[in-house]
Amino acid sequence: MKISLVIPAYNEEKYIAGCLDSIQTQKIKPDEVIVVNNNSTDKTLSIVEKYPFVRVVNEVTQGMIAARNTGFNEAQYDLIARCDADTKLPPNWISRVHRNFARYHIDALTGPIMFYDAPIKSSLIARAYLDMMKPIHRGGETLVGPNMIITKEIWEKVKNKVCLNDKLVHEDIDLAYHIQEVGGRIKRDNIMIVGTSSRRMRKNPYSFFSEYPQRFMKTLLYHDKTIIELKRGFKLPVWYTNRRFRKKL
Repeated sequence: MKISLVIPAYNEEKYIAGCLDSIQTQKIKPDEVIVVNNNSTDKTLSIVEKYPFVRVVNEVTQGMIAARNTGFNEAQYDLIARCDADTKLPPNWISRVHRNFARYHIDALTGPIMFYDAPIKSSLIARAYLDMMKPIHRGGETLVGPNMIITKEIWEKVKNKVCLNDKLVHEDIDLAYHIQEVGGRIKRDNIMIVGTSSRRMRKNPYSFFSEYPQRFMKTLLYHDKTIIELKRGFKLPVWYTNRRFRKKL
C-alpha cells in the first residue's frame, strides 16, 4: 500500500526542517509528502521549498482541523499518515506502518509520543494516556495527532462527519470517535514511538495544563452517548447542562 504523509504547518520555521530531515532518513520513504501551509508568515515556506520531495498546498482557514482536512483530501494514496511539523520520525516509522497494515485488518494506526527536548525522554506517560482512553472508546484505541495513519477508504466515510471547530474538540480524539462510529478499527503499536517538541508545555503552560484539559472534556462530552453510558451516576458539570453551551456543540 502506498503512503501519503500530511504535515499541517503554521509558522514552524524553528521545527519543520527537523521533521523533514527525519523523513529523508526513513528506511522506506513515503510515496508523497504534503505540507499544508496554514497562513504561515515566517520562513516556513522558504525552508520547505529546499526539500524537493515535498508538495505544498495552502489552506486559508486557520486551524489544525482545516489544515488536516485539506491535506487528507489532497492525499493520493491508500494510506494517509499525519504528523506535526515539530515531529521527528524514527527511521523505521514508515516500515512499521507497512508491517501493521500488511498483518492486520485495520482502518487506522497510532502509537505513543515522547518529548525529544524534555529532560526525561520517555513514552510512558503517552502510553498511560492511551490506556486511559480505551474504556472511553469502549475498548477501542484513540488516535494521537503527531503519530496517526488512516486508510483513504475510512477517511471518505468520515470526512463529512468530523467536527470542524478546533475550540471544541481535540481533532485526533474526535476523528477516532467517528472512525469507530462507522465500524472502523484502530490499532496501537507501542513500538512505533515518535518524538515531538515539549514547546507548548514550556512556553505556554496555561494552554497545555488548562486549555488542553478543558478541550479534552469538551471533546468527550461532545460525544456524550459514549460518556453517559460509561459514567452512569456521574454528575455532569453545570457548564455542560447549560443549553447555550450545548447549542455551540
